[in-house]
Amino acid sequence: MCLIGGNARAETVMLDQVVAIVEDDVIMASELRERLNQLRETLESRGVEMPPEDVLIRETLDRLILESIQIQKGQRVGVRISDAQLNSAMQRVAAQNGMDLEQFRTALESQGQSYQAMREQIRKEIVIQRVQAGNVNQRIEISEQEVDNFLATEDGRKLSQPEYQILHALLAVSPSAPADEVARAEAYVNRILAEIRSGTPFDKAVSAPGPYAFSGGNLGWRRLDDLPSLFADIAPGLAKGETDLVRSESGFHLINMADRRGGENMVVAQTHVRHILVKPSEIMSDDQARALVAELKQRALDGEDFAELAREYSEDIGSAQEGGDLGWTSPGQMVPEFDAAMAATPVGEISDPVRSEFGWHILEVLDRREQDMTDTAVRNQAKNYLHQRKYQEELDAWLRQIRDEAFVDIK
Repeated sequence: MCLIGGNARAETVMLDQVVAIVEDDVIMASELRERLNQLRETLESRGVEMPPEDVLIRETLDRLILESIQIQKGQRVGVRISDAQLNSAMQRVAAQNGMDLEQFRTALESQGQSYQAMREQIRKEIVIQRVQAGNVNQRIEISEQEVDNFLATEDGRKLSQPEYQILHALLAVSPSAPADEVARAEAYVNRILAEIRSGTPFDKAVSAPGPYAFSGGNLGWRRLDDLPSLFADIAPGLAKGETDLVRSESGFHLINMADRRGGENMVVAQTHVRHILVKPSEIMSDDQARALVAELKQRALDGEDFAELAREYSEDIGSAQEGGDLGWTSPGQMVPEFDAAMAATPVGEISDPVRSEFGWHILEVLDRREQDMTDTAVRNQAKNYLHQRKYQEELDAWLRQIRDEAFVDIK
């Protein structure tokens, strides 16, 4: 028995319709309406003038089309976002709004929004970011000559300057204040300075109730050239955590070096290491993989050549043919478990089996050295800067290309 009349069925069918076919996907009118509503709310909340309706619809549909193309590209190459990765992303979004995940979920639902819909949107955004990075990064090449040219410019020279994070507290005193008033203010500032130097946190000391109030705050990370002259004169001489007092026409300034980075020689303890990796699989359990690397360690200790064992057994494609040799590595370059085992293994010895996300390893430490990485670090900074500068330009070009190459039928 049919309980829905003909007119009702017709109305149901007309609730949604295809507005565009994009490769193997479709964009529905409901998706377009929802995105338009979100965009209108965002523009209104920011006080931005609303563009003409036809422009708003066209640009929103274009964005949906580009998103669909990129999502499909991600699906074709097997981009997958695990629940753990998605949960971490949701937690970051919640934290940006000053909430934990459960509070964020409750807040969304109280506003009539779907938490699951938000998760799906975040998932799509992560997929798109990975697809963009994978395709755009390979279009960007930074030559050594480009790096040299950039480092010779003013911006390049600034890049290698040290950066300072300074906390500032000013006790304002009028230039025309009586001498006794200036003396009382100076005595108070020196008492606060003594408290800070004896271990009281800077923020706590300058915000404590008292006869005088300080103004100021965190100046953020700044290079020397970007600091006011008052701070630029004193910053290079302050160690991390140190506080000093400076007098100016405005009053008494407490300057705290919260942190500093760059501008110093970067000497890194490097390790020359080789390893053998065995991965658990459907035909080899985790216990069996561990037992195999333990056996290989014993064979190496008994006199077999470690490099030959690596060529025969190691499943690290990048190093197996090199006898497991990973070259000189710096702290943090490897996964944490490997790093820890490498640091704990004396030169000339082979580690016990160690488990990482890749499988079971044994590693042999061949040598250690102290390496000055200052120039390398500066050049890497310059490469990253140039890469970021080129990224948006290449991204725009790639988006135009995939849009032109895709089959799109707008209804």
